[in-house]
Amino acid sequence: MARAAVFDVDGTLVDTNHLHVVAWWEAFRQAGHHVAMHDIHRSVGLPGQDLIEHLLGDDRDTGQDDTVKAAHKTLYATYFDRLPAFDRAGELLRALAGDGWQVVLASSAGGSELAALRRAIDADDAITATSSADDVDEGKPAPDPVEQALALAGVAASDAVFVGDTVWDMRAASRAGVRAVGLLCGGIPRTALEAAGAVAVFDHPADLLAQIDGSPFAAASREGAR
Repeated sequence: MARAAVFDVDGTLVDTNHLHVVAWWEAFRQAGHHVAMHDIHRSVGLPGQDLIEHLLGDDRDTGQDDTVKAAHKTLYATYFDRLPAFDRAGELLRALAGDGWQVVLASSAGGSELAALRRAIDADDAITATSSADDVDEGKPAPDPVEQALALAGVAASDAVFVGDTVWDMRAASRAGVRAVGLLCGGIPRTALEAAGAVAVFDHPADLLAQIDGSPFAAASREGAR
């Protein structure tokens, strides 16, 4: 039976959330905006345009938006050659693939950024497909990235599990009708992830791998075997 393990990437498989925070903070500073890093952190995971709107509001000078996004992109790109994958992230993907899951990445990144993330994970042999920001009309928390991942895998929502680290991930998965698993390694509290729809929460990829037999992945496998 076809099953899909859908993964967010930033903050879930690769330890990049705080790098994004610093890059956005500097991009905002260069444009004359003083935005608290805590607020930026809570917004990471939104598409760039939505993040700017969320943090600066509708009364901002929208003429600066492209400049801010370009600055963030340039600043973040300086880390591409040393992005750190979380411990055992690639091993987790291989374990699921070996158990018959189609592993699909659903990331708001695209192009060279997504390529750098995949190099960091170093598990292309386990990845069936990737849904990027270039493939959908709306990013998370809209369900579009998760639904695109399901389409790539050719499975129904009931035959998938989504893993992410932000409230935007949990909301996107829930709106797509997919079981959402939260990871704490992105820095978002357990209570926030659960309130946004997480059915289970683990510390990081290594923790999920260690407890895989008691996770929603095991539950989905048992349901599929009935």
